[in-house]
Amino acid sequence: MYEARERFPRYESRGVKTMFTVMVVEDDLPLRKMMCAFLQMNGYRPVQASNGDEALDLTGKVMPDLVIADVMMPVMDGWELTGELRRLYPMLPIMLVTARDTLEDKRKGFSSGADDYLTKPVDLDEMLLHVNALLRRAQSMTSHQLRVGNTVLDYDSLTVTCGSTSLTLPKKEFYLLFKLLSSPRQIFTRRQLMDEIWGMDAQSDERTVDVHIKRLREKCEVFDDFSIVTVRGLGYKAEKTHE
Repeated sequence: MYEARERFPRYESRGVKTMFTVMVVEDDLPLRKMMCAFLQMNGYRPVQASNGDEALDLTGKVMPDLVIADVMMPVMDGWELTGELRRLYPMLPIMLVTARDTLEDKRKGFSSGADDYLTKPVDLDEMLLHVNALLRRAQSMTSHQLRVGNTVLDYDSLTVTCGSTSLTLPKKEFYLLFKLLSSPRQIFTRRQLMDEIWGMDAQSDERTVDVHIKRLREKCEVFDDFSIVTVRGLGYKAEKTHE
C-alpha cells in the first residue's frame, strides 16, 4: 500500500524541502515534455509515461508524490488508470487533464477517484497552482491534527475543538469530516467517500453518506469556521467560512 507519510518531504532548518516527484502521463509528447520542463523549473522531479499502462508499471518503481494524467490515451485511459491507482495506492494524489469540460466528464473523473481536474489547453501556471494545492492537502492528510481557522480536528482523540467548545465524534463521522476539510472546495462523490471511509468492499448503501453528512451538519453548527456543501449531481465538499 502507498504510504503517503514516507513520500512527503522533510523540512530542513533553512526551510528547504526535499524534491517532490510528479508523474506526467500524457500521450502528446511535445505537451508532456513542456509540462515536465515547467515542473522541473519550479523545483519538482518529473517522470514521464506515455499511457496508463506504462504509468501503472512505473508508479510501483518510482512511487511518485502526485500523478497528472491525461484522460484520452491509448492502451489505458486516464479514468481506468485513476481507478487502478486509487485501488493500489489510496493516498496518492491524482489530477486528470482533459479537453472536455462537461459535468458528466467531471462526474466520471471524480467517481473514478481523481482529486482534481484540469482542462486543456493546459495553462502551466494554473497547473502549478493545482499541483501545489494538492500536495499541501496530501500533507495535511498525514498529520494527526488539522486546523481550519480557529477550529482544530485531532485525529487521535476524534475531537473537534474551537476555544472552549469541544466535540467528540464517532469514528466514521470524524473521518468523513477530516477528509472533507483536508481538501476544502474539493468535490467528493458519495462513492468516493464510501470507498475511502467505509472501505472498497463496504456493503452499505451510498445513502449512508447522506445520513452521516446530515448528522455532521447538526453537530457542527456550533463551529463557524467551515460548512459542508451539497454539490448537486456530484457529491459534497467543505468550504472555509473565513479565508
